[in-house]
Amino acid sequence: MFNVAQQWNMCLDVIKANLPAEQFDVWFAPIVAVDYDQENSRVMLKVPSQFFVEQLEGRYINILSAALKKVFGDNVKLTYKYNVVGNDDASSIEQQGDNSGARLKQDLKIRHPRVANPFEREDSLDEIDPQLNPRYTLENYCSSMSNKLAVSVADAIATHPEIKTYNPFFVFGSTGVGKTHLLQAIGIKLKESNPRMRVLYVTARVFENQYTTAVLQKKVNDFINFYQSIDVLLLDDIQEFAGKPGTQNTFFHIFNHLHQHQRQLVMSSDCRPSELDGMVPRLISRFKWGMTVELEKPDYELRRKFLAMKAAQDGLDIDGEVLDFIAANVTDSVRELEGVMVALLAHATMLGQDITIDLARSVIGNTVKVTPRQLTFELIAETVADYYNLSTDLIYGKSRKREISDARQLVMYLAKKEAQMSSPSIGAKLDRTHATVLHACIQIEQRMSIEKDFSREVQAITASLLQ
Repeated sequence: MFNVAQQWNMCLDVIKANLPAEQFDVWFAPIVAVDYDQENSRVMLKVPSQFFVEQLEGRYINILSAALKKVFGDNVKLTYKYNVVGNDDASSIEQQGDNSGARLKQDLKIRHPRVANPFEREDSLDEIDPQLNPRYTLENYCSSMSNKLAVSVADAIATHPEIKTYNPFFVFGSTGVGKTHLLQAIGIKLKESNPRMRVLYVTARVFENQYTTAVLQKKVNDFINFYQSIDVLLLDDIQEFAGKPGTQNTFFHIFNHLHQHQRQLVMSSDCRPSELDGMVPRLISRFKWGMTVELEKPDYELRRKFLAMKAAQDGLDIDGEVLDFIAANVTDSVRELEGVMVALLAHATMLGQDITIDLARSVIGNTVKVTPRQLTFELIAETVADYYNLSTDLIYGKSRKREISDARQLVMYLAKKEAQMSSPSIGAKLDRTHATVLHACIQIEQRMSIEKDFSREVQAITASLLQ
């Protein structure tokens, strides 16, 4: 009788002999072979998370493939299985290993690192590499009020490509706020609904390099013809065109052709069109023809939502208070949040550490530049009063009106929890007793456990204090 576990142990012996012990212990020791389909020669490996799949496919696929072929035969195929949510087997999914990561639902033929080449003649107009990353979808793009308009416009473009209300679509924002993800998500959704559509994602740097090559090879017409054949052009970091008049002039003609023929243009930049230095005025004017939207820095709601999603994707069981702490302290970009989560995942999987607030604080200190903010009682009182549109004097006063009393209790709670003040010190600030402060803290905690809206208010105020 075939024993897949025994065969997998033979694979592990091969891998172990060719890898440093620490790498083997981290990336292969936790893997279990759970099934072998002899008819299709397919091995199924149970791994801790999707993160493991990405690491195996990206860093260790050669040695893994060699070991599998040696033990199971040259035609062996590989399938990964992992839980989306921690130890919940009901959330397990399977992913086919193909040496290049996950594929799109509609088989987008992603062939990294090859770049779509305007100098190669294609046999058919629908055969180009869209240069899309299957991880960047609208479904996993977290949204909140800080990016709701941009996401809504992107979804409208991807859902109804025949309507050109938002053409061109110009999205701008600082580094790490999700511009690239949004552009690629538009392309992925369009390709899923219409695989024959000629969609192309390209960075301005790649476009510039291709144009330079076209000039040197005297193939500028081929270059222009290729880009004029695109149905949807997703151009990232267009500020890179600054100071390059030749590239700008060529793109100007491509832009005009695509726009006149009802082809969709989506562009991103680190600033709004009017602030693009070194760009010719006639090109800037065209950027303003359609819809221009700013992707703002992620607000607390978006940061918290993103962290919860990443924890679920990586199979991490992280306490809500830890996620709240990270969301309150890592505020500049989604990219920084992702870096913190990767570091936490490494600590959890490699070192077997529990993810606590202390661990999160240490990781944040190593990953993100944090400028400590001195929390004082006066700052807390002022922040709470501003949030509820109250005068700070009312917080210190004797009024027993419900809205004022509630705000005062919240000040006591935050002073104790976030500023680490003692109950007698808090009481002295408000001319209240030690017992009154303790009662207030208990009341706030009880309300937060049963009133979701109030809990969100406390989280928002806390985030504001810690920024």
